Amino acid sequence: MNGQFWWYVVRASGVVAWLLLTASVLWGIVLSTKAFPRHRRPAWLLDLHRWLGGLTICFVGIHLTALVADNYTTFTLADLAIPFASTWKPGAVALGVVAAWSLLAVEVTSLAMKRLPRKFWHTIHLVSYLTFWLTSLHAAFAGTDRSQRLYQVTAAISIAAVVWAMTYRMLHRKAPRPSGPRPAAHRTPPSGAPVRRVRTIQRPDAEAAAGTLPTTASTPRSL
Repeated sequence: MNGQFWWYVVRASGVVAWLLLTASVLWGIVLSTKAFPRHRRPAWLLDLHRWLGGLTICFVGIHLTALVADNYTTFTLADLAIPFASTWKPGAVALGVVAAWSLLAVEVTSLAMKRLPRKFWHTIHLVSYLTFWLTSLHAAFAGTDRSQRLYQVTAAISIAAVVWAMTYRMLHRKAPRPSGPRPAAHRTPPSGAPVRRVRTIQRPDAEAAAGTLPTTASTPRSL
């Protein structure tokens, strides 16, 4: 086997994982807009989003495995699990470690979405944006291909696409629904329509209580 095999696997799996993460974030933003209304959205669109996230996890696993197996640099499991534990570019590697943990948190909570409070799940899911930026910084400072022209163009397109999608979502964000019961609708009759007048008829017992009915005075009977 080529002595640089694992080094090639490290580079290729890292780039593929980054691109899959970019596609997953972009697709998630698209699903949250009016482009695909929820009541008319096919199920496979959401399945594609989940599939992209799961595939990203797989390539991250390949990336980490290749780093341990490669002889060019020495990485232990602790180096890849604990931020700043690595002696090789500790800051850049720490960005990747935090990104990997945050990605795992997003994917695990997505699988358990039906068992979690929606607000909690939504908060964790928003971490995917942080994951993308951490991964981009990790690729910029730790990637050995960052001087390649194709790498730079790919990175620029990916970052520009995510920035545009995030900006579009913030500008076209749906207004939150007001809480509480909805107010009753007030219907105004059209112009020219006859207006019905409701006549209130007071009940006799009510009139008697109000003192409006004549009462029969009791008179002494003559003997």
